[in-house]
Amino acid sequence: MRVLAMAAAVLVAMSTLVAPAQAATPVYRYEIINRAASWLTANNGTRVPYNIYATWGGYRQDCSGYVSMAARLDQPGPITTELVGHSFSISMAELKRGDIVIDAIGDTWRDRHVVIFDRWVDAARRNLGYYAYEHRGDYGTDHRVRGYGLEPYSEYKARRLNNVIDK
Repeated sequence: MRVLAMAAAVLVAMSTLVAPAQAATPVYRYEIINRAASWLTANNGTRVPYNIYATWGGYRQDCSGYVSMAARLDQPGPITTELVGHSFSISMAELKRGDIVIDAIGDTWRDRHVVIFDRWVDAARRNLGYYAYEHRGDYGTDHRVRGYGLEPYSEYKARRLNNVIDK
């Protein structure tokens, strides 16, 4: 009995030390796209520059900070590997505007990347690529055709953010 009482006391004490996870603010798909597009001109009419050591509007100026900003996640935003905990796996064929395509594997931040899916190049989705919003090194915010995740053994995977509202 004494052991059970001590174990219960430890559990109660530990539970007060761990802050509960806060749910991210719900966000519509069109908001993600509009917010992502805003960084194309937010710097006095030009793109927000890439700088992993700086923030813009409270969000890191790297790919995961950019996705966090667009998706209304907490500032300064989770790093790329942590975005997996804010999303769930889907197939590439299930991608909708505002979903993410992420490579969360790698030993350093240079090996990982995430983009925001906008739309397929062609309606038939014939692996011609898709338009994506991304924040990339030595460039900054961009909207261009990408093929991440379309190659057979790609480390890039399609994911849907947990706080997205399908509307």
